[in-house]
Order: sequence, then structure tokens, then C-alpha cells
Amino acid sequence: MQTADVLVLVGYFVAMLLIGLVCALRVKKQEDYFMGGRGFGKLLQTFAAFGAGTGSQEPINVGRTTWTSGLSGVWSALMWLFVTPFYWIFAIWYRRMRHLTIGDWFVERYESRAMGAAYTLFGFSFYMAYLSTMFSAIAKVAEPLLGEATILTMVGWIGSQDPADLRFVLVPVIALVVVAYGVVGGLAAAYWTDLIQGLCIILLSIILIPYGLSSLVEKYGSDYASVAGVEASDLGTWDGFSIMHQRVSANSFQLFGGPRSGEFPLHYIVSLSLLGLMGIVVQPHFIATGGGSARTEQAARIGLVTGNFLKRFCTIGWAITALIVVALLADSIEINQDPDRAWGVATREILGNVSAGGVYLGLVGLMLACLLAALMSSADCYMLVSSALLVRNIYAAYFNPNASEKQYVMAGRIAGLLIIVGASAVSLAAFDVFAQYKFALEIAIIFAAPFWVGMFWRRATTGAAWGTMAFSLAFFFVVPYALPALMPSLRDNQELAISNDMVTTTISRKATPADVARNQARIAIWEAAENPPGERPAEIALGDRFVDEFTTGGQPIFWGNGVDAIGDVEFAEVSTVTSEDGSKVVVTRRKQGTFRGQGKLNLDFYVYHLLGMDLRQTNAAALETLRLPPRMITPFVVLILLSLVTRPGSQELLDRYYVKMKTPVEPNPEDDHRELELSYETPSRYDHKKMFPGTSLEIQRPTRADVSGFVISVGICILFLLATILLASIGS
Repeated sequence: MQTADVLVLVGYFVAMLLIGLVCALRVKKQEDYFMGGRGFGKLLQTFAAFGAGTGSQEPINVGRTTWTSGLSGVWSALMWLFVTPFYWIFAIWYRRMRHLTIGDWFVERYESRAMGAAYTLFGFSFYMAYLSTMFSAIAKVAEPLLGEATILTMVGWIGSQDPADLRFVLVPVIALVVVAYGVVGGLAAAYWTDLIQGLCIILLSIILIPYGLSSLVEKYGSDYASVAGVEASDLGTWDGFSIMHQRVSANSFQLFGGPRSGEFPLHYIVSLSLLGLMGIVVQPHFIATGGGSARTEQAARIGLVTGNFLKRFCTIGWAITALIVVALLADSIEINQDPDRAWGVATREILGNVSAGGVYLGLVGLMLACLLAALMSSADCYMLVSSALLVRNIYAAYFNPNASEKQYVMAGRIAGLLIIVGASAVSLAAFDVFAQYKFALEIAIIFAAPFWVGMFWRRATTGAAWGTMAFSLAFFFVVPYALPALMPSLRDNQELAISNDMVTTTISRKATPADVARNQARIAIWEAAENPPGERPAEIALGDRFVDEFTTGGQPIFWGNGVDAIGDVEFAEVSTVTSEDGSKVVVTRRKQGTFRGQGKLNLDFYVYHLLGMDLRQTNAAALETLRLPPRMITPFVVLILLSLVTRPGSQELLDRYYVKMKTPVEPNPEDDHRELELSYETPSRYDHKKMFPGTSLEIQRPTRADVSGFVISVGICILFLLATILLASIGS
């Protein structure tokens, strides 16, 4: 990094702090601090949803998966695409709740103060894990941008020169800035900074594309011109797309399939979308960014949907950028060793020397500021939502219900500090992005069924909700660890020690320039290793037969931390399938030997084992898909059955809750209060709109706005897919 980069970063941090200080002057009560007075319009709601939903780890993940899987790697982030239309419906729910937290919703719907406290514990666990993934990701990608000597010199770091030490500097600095403006200014500060940070994220998503295309023309234009029969001097930036296609194999531009066709099959994408749809509704920040802080219902809807479509737009930009990186930096030893570094290395190599009139523009610093913006725009919102949970559902509920508004705001600021410090600590202790992210998503299962069923079925009871939460916690999180501890013999059960089959796919085709460059990098990595595995990779030249071989599977099915081999391990061939032209050979082998299970027992797969299913023939994507039925269906079945045998809730309170959820929100608080009073006086006020009159199902007939908004959103999803395919085909 140069001086200009440092100045850009410092200027960015100062701007965020100033916004926090200005917004702090307007904070007078809880609703101001936690919900910004519910006065946000479409623009700020859009960028709040966009900022909260876009983390710094996502462009990094897309860069990695596109490097390994071609364009189909975009599904690592685009899997939420077809969840987006449902946000048009969800936004109404959160605005009509008229609560400060989703914990308040659980208290009201299930008449249980303790359930609000339990949800608060979930919220804190969720955000400490989820935010820690962002801290870990930004520290990992920043190292190629900053360089260990530069960053250590800047902060006066004294100690080990290990690059991993970077996180011990960067994570606390980021946390400090987020705390400074978010804790002081509340949700208003978060939303105004999200507006700026959202623009930074959009810039992050597109800035590498024109400079990357220009770099392709500059670096490989002569080679392309000689093949295409044109003058190199006549090439422009747009010709970078043609060079990209000339250097990278055609299957890398397939949205479905690609070099690693088994990584994101359609059924896996569908299962991830359904799991996301089930769990997203109980993520605590949705009470704010999902519409609860909007001035009107329309602002809530447009903000949530538009903000998330902005993210889908950025996702496409990340994928095109990653394809450019594949073409331009295929010979990068750093990326070939660790694809997670693709974004950082690309930024350094492409933007590191961009100048105007001989003056360096500081674009590396700008890119790092944009990545920080992606993190901070999520962190500030999550911090405030978590602090609202602690204040509303623990502090006010159990310790000081008669506190003043000033005391509640102060308690919120202290709670916000705790969540950021906790997330930073988890990041520094674990520093495993995937494990942290996976835990954060899975833990939402505990509250998903009580939320969904409670929204639409009067008969859902408090006892059933507690029972379902206890079942989900036990079945998915406690028993998988406790059962092997209580029954150690399970670890030696060879029926449970099986792994899915190892599938080695060998694809033979003409080598592209990118193939040659990658092969040279692999040779360099092999030669630099102290004890290199296998034989030295063979040299290949452009046009030679290039053999791309990759192996999937061989992973234990029932044990979360794998299995230890006891004695020798053999691999028995199960089958060999060769394509008609011989260009593709798929060899399936099965691991044989004696093994001992480690870690937790995957009970969801054990259910299939009890049903007699042989899971050895399933790949990783199919296994993840098979998690869907037990995780989606079982909690709902448990809740419904328990509700039928437990005592129903208070009829009066249920009447008040459901009529409130049917009462449209008025922008003026006084008018809204008056409408609510009318509804409470006549709980049957909107019964004529019920889809199933005379039943305990509280599902309203969809309005014209509901249907049209949903259909238009689905159409936009299809347009996004078509646009992705079109962009990837430019220059082909």
C-alpha cells in the first residue's frame, strides 16, 4: 500500500465516525436508537437491506468458487436469488408486528417472557458466529493488499512477522470503528453509513471489471491479435472479453455445470434456497431491515426487495470479475495455493499501479475500504439488533422494567459493545470462516417452526413451541455430541464408519493458455515444497491434450469430525464410466478398512441409515440435499402434534395479535394507534379476508399488490439469470 491508499482508508473511517456523532444528537428514546423512529423511506430501507445482507466474505467466496468451478461458482452466493420474491410478502409482517425485536414477537404470540429471553440467547450466539465470519474473511483477504511489512509498520506492531498476525491488528481496528459510530448513533447512524457503504459495495463489485479487461488487453493483446488476425493497436477494453474466452476453456462459462459440475447441481441449489427461506425469517436483523424500521408498508416492501436485488446484481459482478482473474492470473502461485486469496491478489495486481497524469489514485485503498464497508454495513445493524434484544427481552423484562428511556438507550449501547467484542473474540479464536458460517445458519432451525406455524395457525401453543425448540436443540445440536459420549461403542460401529464413494473425474481436452499457466504454477508449487506429494506435474504446451483431474467424496457420512483409520486403508474400484469420445472418464472407488468415528454423530443421516438407505453412492451436494427433509419437516411435525395435545393460548390475546397483524400500518403514529384500537375493539374486523373462513388458519387472501409484486420479482430473478449468461457469453 502507498500513501494514497492509507489516506483513502483514513478518510473513510473519519466519515463513518462523523455520521455517528451527528446521528447521536437525535437519539432521545429506545425507538429512536433501535428503529430510527420508524421514519425511513424507500432509499434508506433499500441500502439498509443491501448493506445488512452483503458481507465482506461473499465476494471472496465467489472469487474462490469461480476459480475452482467456473461461472457455476456464482451459486455460492446466488443461491438466495429465488428467495428474494418472498421478501415482498415478508416485509409486511415485520412492519405490522410494530415491535422493536423479534423476541418481542415471541413474547406476544406465545405469551412467554422466557421465550423472548431464549430468543435473545439465540440472537447473540447467531451474530457472534455470523459476524466473526466477516471479521475472519476481511483479515484473510486484506493480507495480499496490505502486505505484512506495511501494515505492521503502520500500527507499530512489534512481535511475530507471521502474516496470520494481521488479524490481531485488523479485526480490533474494524471492531473499534463499528462500535464508535454504531453504538453512539444507533440505527439512524447505521442506515446513513449503510447508504455510503452500499455505494462502496457496488463500486467494489464493478471496479475490477474495466481495469481487469484493460489488463487482459495489455498483457495478452498481442497473442490474441495474432490468432484473430487483427492489429494489436486496434484492440480496446471491450476486446478483453474475447481474450478471456480465448484463454479460458468454454465449460468455465457455463452457469450450470462447468469444470466441477458436481459442486452446485440444481437439486443442491433448490435445497439451499428452501433452507434459506425457512431460516431467514427468524434472523434477528429482519425486524429492522426486513421492514420494521420503515415509515410505510410500501417502503418496507420496496426497500427489502430492491436492496436484495442490488446484492444479486453485485453477485454477478463478482462472478465476471472472478472469470477475468482466471484468465489474467492463472499463473499466480498465491491463488493456486489458496483460491481464497483471488480477490486480494487481483486487486493488488490490477489496481496497484493505476494512475492518472502520473499520480497514483489509491484504488487499492479504495478496494479495501469497500470490503470494509461490506463488513461494517452488516456489523452495525447486527450489533444494534442484538443490543435491542438484550435490552428489551432481558434487561427490561427481568431486571429494570421501569427504567427511563435514557437508561434503556445506555443499556443498548453497552450491549452493542458486547456483541462486537464477542464476535471479534470468536474470529480471533476460531478463524475458520466456513465452520463459523455454517454454525450461524444452522442454529436458526431452533426457532423457525414456531415462527412459521405461529404466524398462521391459532392452535400453535406455547407448550408446543417450547417442546419443538427443545427437540430441535437436542436432535440437531446436543444429542449428536452426547450420544457418542454416552455410548462410546458407536464410534467403533463400522456401519457408521462408512464414507461416500470417491469419484475421480478425468477430463481430456486441448490446453488453453490459462491451463498452461495454471500448470506452470502447480509445477512451481510442487518444486518449492519440502516434501511434494506424488510426481512432478508434466509440462504442457498450448494445444496439447490437457488432463484436468479432480476427486470428490471419500468423506465420512455419519461423523462430523471424520474418522481415524485403524490399520491399512484400501480403495476398491466400484465402476468406471467413459464417454463415447473418450474425453471424460469417471472412476468410482470405495474406501475399505477399519475406522473409528470422531466428533458428533450426524443424526439426520442416521435416520436414513435406519431406513435402510445406502448413502455411500451420494456425493457431497446430494448429502447436503438429504439434510433438507429432517431439518425442514421434522420440527413442523413435532410442533403440530404437540399443539394438538397441549392447552391453547388465551383467546383474547390471540384475537389481539392476529387482528393487529391484519391491520395496515398508517404512516402517522397517531393514526396508526387509532386504527389499532378500532381493530382491538372488533377482532373480527378483517375476517372477511380469510382464505379459509371458519378455521383456525389465519391466512389472508393475497391482494393484487401481493401477487403483482411477487410475480414481477420472479420475472426479475429470471432476467438476472439471463443477464449472467449473456455477460458470460460476450466475446465468445
